[in-house]
Amino acid sequence: MSCGVPFRKGWLHPRYWLTWLGLGFGFVLAWLPVPVRHALGKGLGFLVFRYNRKRKSVVLANLRIAFPGLSHAELEKRALHTLQWYGRAMVDYCVLFFLPKRLLQQRIQIEGEGKTQLDQVIAAGNNVIILLMHSAWLDFAPAGLGAFYSLYGSYKPVKNPVINWLMAKSRCRHVASVISREAGMMKLVRSLKPGKLLIFLPDEDLGSEHAVFAPFFGVQKATLNTPARIARLKAAECFPCFTWYDEAKKQYCVRLGAALSPFPGNNPLKAANVLNHALEQLILYEPDQYMWLLKYYKTRPDGGDGVY
Repeated sequence: MSCGVPFRKGWLHPRYWLTWLGLGFGFVLAWLPVPVRHALGKGLGFLVFRYNRKRKSVVLANLRIAFPGLSHAELEKRALHTLQWYGRAMVDYCVLFFLPKRLLQQRIQIEGEGKTQLDQVIAAGNNVIILLMHSAWLDFAPAGLGAFYSLYGSYKPVKNPVINWLMAKSRCRHVASVISREAGMMKLVRSLKPGKLLIFLPDEDLGSEHAVFAPFFGVQKATLNTPARIARLKAAECFPCFTWYDEAKKQYCVRLGAALSPFPGNNPLKAANVLNHALEQLILYEPDQYMWLLKYYKTRPDGGDGVY
């Protein structure tokens, strides 16, 4: 299976020069010291908090659900921290794009109770699905895991073709293949085999189709039943995964939770409850670095009142 997006000469057209200029700036950023990059990222996050009311309101709505005991001032403080971590991660994408693979992987560590269990499952010749959550540092997980395992997954193309090409090129440094979402789910399923780990993003709200409603931080959320169905079809073990940045160690950390068990593909509601509980536990490990900017509760049971 091929990996990446072929480069086209048309992307050198003047209409893309501003993009290329920005990427040149990103190349320089990749080699700056961490404190400098992260100071820029925190500043970017503050600007989003101060002036982007739409993003801030989504973050606050999610935080009110996840942490109902916090005061308004505490929610505002946590929203600011979340957006500042988001800003740091956006700046640090230049590290993913431009830092040599060897140097990048030296800055990523794999941790968590699932690491040893994952190695045992692979050694036994079983299929594996990595249920990667939407943290600000999501794309650092394949970069870290790719140093030890053969991976593949799907991606959602972005509108700018130059950025889309660069993102695919960056991911293909660490994974065996990437498949566009437009290619369909069956292509992902057919590619799953022992020794080749599927990375699947399980926590988005993609509507009520292929989903059941289950509590996520105490509020009903449209939860995908696709991971449990794939696991049942391919007899796969599923490991929840969360990526965060350890400021003390200056390391990107990929945390693997224990394999979901039981995770019954023939009982969607029970599987959704098991999944959401496991995701909650990992989020609470470093809650400010979860991607609270996404509308996790946009689909409501029976068309109820919206959260956002």
